[in-house]
Amino acid sequence: MSGTRSPSKTEPATEGWPVWKLALLFYPFAAAAVWINLFMLSLLASWLGFAVWSPYRAAAFAVVLGIPATWAAGRWIRGLMDQAAPPDRS
Repeated sequence: MSGTRSPSKTEPATEGWPVWKLALLFYPFAAAAVWINLFMLSLLASWLGFAVWSPYRAAAFAVVLGIPATWAAGRWIRGLMDQAAPPDRS
């Protein structure tokens, strides 16, 4: 198997999908999850007297807050891919 894998747990592997490509792939799903969670959080917060957000307002915040959530998901998936990779037999 050719390619380089980092022996360190903190260094990313240089083969396979980079985190930014995974983030682009997962952005619609992560932003949708953030959207649903923000809207549901606003419904729960209404019990404390806060205003309920409209789905459109929650979507607007999810567009922005989905970026760090997507980056975290991409790093998590990349780590799982690195763990699942077969050992280098060189």
